[in-house]
Amino acid sequence: MSPEMLGGLSILLLITLILLRVQVAVALLLIGFVGYSLLVNVDAALVQLGSTAFQTASNYSLSVMPLFILMGMFLSYSGLARDLFHSVDRWIGHLRGGMGMATIGACALFSSISGSVSATTATIGKVALPEMERYHYDQKVSTACVAAGGTLGILIPPSVTLILYGVLTMEPIGQLLIAGIVPGIAMALLFMVTVYVQIRRNPALAPLKAESAPFREKIGSLKKVWPFLLVFLVSIGGIYFGFFTPSEAGGVGAIGALLIALATKTLNWTNFLKSIMDTVRITGMLFMILIGAGVFGKFLAISKLPMQLSASVANTTISPYLILLIILLVYLILGLFMEGFAILVLTLPIVYPLIIDLGFNGVWFGIIMILVLNMGLLTPPLGLSVYVISGVAKNIPIQTIFRGVVPMLVTIIIFTAILVVFPSIVTFLPDMMYE
Repeated sequence: MSPEMLGGLSILLLITLILLRVQVAVALLLIGFVGYSLLVNVDAALVQLGSTAFQTASNYSLSVMPLFILMGMFLSYSGLARDLFHSVDRWIGHLRGGMGMATIGACALFSSISGSVSATTATIGKVALPEMERYHYDQKVSTACVAAGGTLGILIPPSVTLILYGVLTMEPIGQLLIAGIVPGIAMALLFMVTVYVQIRRNPALAPLKAESAPFREKIGSLKKVWPFLLVFLVSIGGIYFGFFTPSEAGGVGAIGALLIALATKTLNWTNFLKSIMDTVRITGMLFMILIGAGVFGKFLAISKLPMQLSASVANTTISPYLILLIILLVYLILGLFMEGFAILVLTLPIVYPLIIDLGFNGVWFGIIMILVLNMGLLTPPLGLSVYVISGVAKNIPIQTIFRGVVPMLVTIIIFTAILVVFPSIVTFLPDMMYE
């Protein structure tokens, strides 16, 4: 069997193991180790296993992941979600569908300090869904606002998924984080527009909230929120203006979040310990995946499958945009059945070199790929965001939630197409970082 054929069979076997619910890290390590042993020998595979684990664990640039995760955990356990929701609701809640739009806005703000889809969806859902139910919002609309808003967690910095993409592709992590700002804000605004259009067409979906909060109350609602937003602006702004490296920004953000949470007395000892334990658990999982991805990537490299595929595509006369469309469709299909981290580590060793050979920007492709993965978070049978909401709102049938997110899916598809046609929407901020 040729090395290229062995590489292709290993990918099929890896997909099979992941679909059988074998842990992603275990599947990557197993396939990568066995494949390397078959192409070279067992001793060389053992050396690669040890060296990859050491190189990954000792890589200073990877310290950005646990630091930003810790920052998000401190703020998540500080009770910020309720304050965020009520603050945004004070400003736009009186509009038609305003409470739904406030939910999306709160998700966007919480995403900027959490970076997690599940954390954003569950935390905001617990606060916003009862409020919208109290005002007799249609269940499809209320759950769609939380589900779609939750997907902003892997787009708006500090996104752990974007950091993982940067680690796997060697794209600058700082540029990737900055690249997510404009698309993240635009996506949140488009979700709000989608809600507004739906409710203008059918006012019965969301009764109009009679009262509008006084201006003094609106300003007062920012009192508990602005210190936490300051943490985000300092850490991410520090990256943009070159004051901090991404790892330093993560450290500043984590310490800043802890100090503010302690100063405002919103973080008790129990939640402090939970923050530390959750950070350790998530970081351990991510590092195991990265070690497995490293072993599997080295096996693919000696199989020469990525290089062979890139050379074959480069020699064709097919339009690069048609190839890009095919790649995105494959991502969409994979997203129906697989979790985002698994898709990244499985496909990037092959897809990323191909994207670069086709002349596309690597930072831009990271954002495009995130948007396509977001569709998988809202579609059956996996639909992670939908299932998180189903766990929070047990009285709402899951079929209702899936039907409600359809307009949001259409919005994501349209916005993805816009970014493909106008890539500068993504790249202009990262490009300005070094001017």
